[in-house]
Amino acid sequence: MEKLTAASPEAQSADLVAGNIEQLKALFPELITEGAGGVAVNVDVLKALVGDATVTDVDEKYGLNWHGKRRARQLALTPSTGTLRPCPEDSVDWDATQNLMIEGDNLEVLKLLQKSYAGKVKLIYIDPPYNTGKDFVYPDNFQDNIKNYLELTGQIEGGQKISSNTEAGGRFHTDWLNMMYPRLKLARNLLRRDGTIFISIDDGELPRLRLAADDVFGEENFLACFIWKSRQNKDNRTVTGASVDHEYVVCYGNSIRGAARDRSQYSNPDGDPRGNWASANMVGIATADRRPNLHYDLVNPETGINYGCPEMGWRYEPKTMERLISEGRILWPASAEGRPRRKAFLSELDSDFTGFSTIVGDGIFTRDGTADIDALFDARIFNFPKPVKLVAALIEQGSESDDIILDFFAGSGTTAHAAVYQNAADGGNRRYITVQLPEPLDPADREQKTAADFCDKFGKSRTIAELTKERIRRAAAKVKAENPLFSGDTGFRVFKLDTSNIRAWNPKPDDLEATLFDHQDHLLEGRSEADVLYELLLKLGLDLCVPIEKRSIEGLDVHAVGGGVLLACLAEEITREQVESLAQGIIAWHKELAPAGPAGKESTCVFRDSAFADDVAKTNLAAILEQ
Repeated sequence: MEKLTAASPEAQSADLVAGNIEQLKALFPELITEGAGGVAVNVDVLKALVGDATVTDVDEKYGLNWHGKRRARQLALTPSTGTLRPCPEDSVDWDATQNLMIEGDNLEVLKLLQKSYAGKVKLIYIDPPYNTGKDFVYPDNFQDNIKNYLELTGQIEGGQKISSNTEAGGRFHTDWLNMMYPRLKLARNLLRRDGTIFISIDDGELPRLRLAADDVFGEENFLACFIWKSRQNKDNRTVTGASVDHEYVVCYGNSIRGAARDRSQYSNPDGDPRGNWASANMVGIATADRRPNLHYDLVNPETGINYGCPEMGWRYEPKTMERLISEGRILWPASAEGRPRRKAFLSELDSDFTGFSTIVGDGIFTRDGTADIDALFDARIFNFPKPVKLVAALIEQGSESDDIILDFFAGSGTTAHAAVYQNAADGGNRRYITVQLPEPLDPADREQKTAADFCDKFGKSRTIAELTKERIRRAAAKVKAENPLFSGDTGFRVFKLDTSNIRAWNPKPDDLEATLFDHQDHLLEGRSEADVLYELLLKLGLDLCVPIEKRSIEGLDVHAVGGGVLLACLAEEITREQVESLAQGIIAWHKELAPAGPAGKESTCVFRDSAFADDVAKTNLAAILEQ
């Protein structure tokens, strides 16, 4: 039973415009496009269909275009006004871990990571919204994306609301492309030259994803469109009659490693000085009419046994075969009924890997991803998460030990789980960076109630990001328990997106004097030294997991970042009497650390401008440090 309201279609008169558009769509599908106001009719195409001679092809060009593409490109270039605030209380093994879990809008987070991680990420795996009409869409605000983010996630009051990109909204593909495009642009900057990106998707947006990714990563860098059979059994509820049992993983980059070659078949039973070898087939693949030069009788020159010629000939022409015989590479059977084979030496292989099939995740299904979560939480808190073993297989192919892996649509946290799982499997030290929006969970929503109740039970805020963090904690503990000899990194540092610690200049025209006094201190009230310190790391392009030491000098806390590349004293007050001792103490510690920075580049020292008693104190400290 459905309640009728004034907004219900049944309570309104017929929508004649919508009816006309549907009729045009039925006759001429190519007429319908997406514009600023939703569904639109391409008038130029209509003119061409009726033979209007005024139509020209001056605007025609190859490529994917949609309303908002220019703005989406500009959005990626607009610098963020935010920062990442450290949250040791939510983290695991904060002091030692090299892994990151960042809570925030991934567009802003990707911008903030540019200086510190540009060209350093080896593998990106993302499982973005599939645009089914139910997925959350990030309505980016060009003017103030941080404010928009805080409103969306309920951290401040505002008019922005979370909504789904429904097909009835009229911009089914446009909104999705406007969300994805700037994020892909920013992600590309983070990839290493030999890096690889894997993107999960279904049939709905596969064509547009391919074209958008061609635009961002270059068509020449398309590697494969992997197919994953995600459903084990057929879906008999389908309306079309076709049971969609698969999804895709689109891959761009230079190359992937491939499957590890099986070395167990190589041995050296005859003591060949060239090392281990395996028996390899020499039968050809062409009939005599296609490759007559490969069809000849093969005779053992020592025994005189004639082995004849297979129906498809031999793999090598006579001259090459003569060379192989002279080098002792042919394995001769004892009788003519046998088939000669070739010694394939392990030392002569071009690679330790074989081709990686574009059919991935054999025997791994969506239900396995659900089972992964159920085993950790003993509750169904996520719908259709990707299986750990599927993502681990991609990580194995696209990365090696010590590489950085990024997932900026973290969801349930499968990529972080898979990274730790794969490290335990092959002894790697891969680092992961995951980003998840703290999307609120609604207990009134049947699909979200279990997850919301779980957060309530453990005293956590009702957001997906809280579930992501908890999944990573439990997954790491599980991997460690199942691999007692594994001593790799199972911790992670949590950072949360927020407005910058540096107060923005926002004058009040009616009271400029008060505004000036308010901005004497450029740092926001309530922000800690750690908040400011980590914003400095981002702005200076330092790794967020770089080692940080702290020492008290003249009663003031001084931080040495990266072995002394950055020295920071963020005390709120530095007196004249403390200046010389503080400066000399910093100099002594700097000599002790002997930082190995870039050639010709000095260490950076940072202080609060407002901390100094007066300009004399500040000038004296600067002079001592410069000397």
